[in-house]
Amino acid sequence: MNVAIVDYGSGNLRSAAKAFERAAREASPGTTVRVTADPADVAAASHLVLPGVGAFRDCRDGLAALPGMVEALTRAVVDDGRPFLGICVGMQLLASVGREHGVTEGLGWIDGEVVALAPDDSSLKIPHMGWNDLRFECASHALLKDLTMGCHAYFVHSFHFAPADPAHVLASVDYGGPVSAMIGRDNIVGTQFHPEKSQATGLALIANFLRWKP
Repeated sequence: MNVAIVDYGSGNLRSAAKAFERAAREASPGTTVRVTADPADVAAASHLVLPGVGAFRDCRDGLAALPGMVEALTRAVVDDGRPFLGICVGMQLLASVGREHGVTEGLGWIDGEVVALAPDDSSLKIPHMGWNDLRFECASHALLKDLTMGCHAYFVHSFHFAPADPAHVLASVDYGGPVSAMIGRDNIVGTQFHPEKSQATGLALIANFLRWKP
């Protein structure tokens, strides 16, 4: 197995790589985890990971600045159906459009938009930062195997993904109203939370991703 974590100038890549390496030792010994900005590595990978920290537009521009990267990801994920995991803004980039600092076109792999958090409770701070309890909307999904309803995950974000089809929400949290914590379809999954910072929950989810055969 060969995991490519895409480096496009955004994201805590070392932390993500260490989490994937740790999970791989138990879930899939012999797995290679590579942080890369090379589309050839993406083309050769069995599993693709797109992290992301910061503003939607900056992340989208950073990805577009790597010649051939969007095309390589699209071929591997959309055309060839290889397992894909987007993390935080890497998940948000799956949307049709992001509305942070203006309107920015996303990858469009899952129809929907990325909009500002607007909790009903005015005492809740933005950004949403810290631990929250996951509520499973699709508990049968392979990446949620052996995780329990209410398990904790770590969030840092001011915007969230609102899919056009509610069936694409795999897990949510309550932050002054429901917020998408995990979205997906077919071979594509994204988490608003950071699995690499979510301790046992995150490592279990990463292990499930490495075993996933969509």
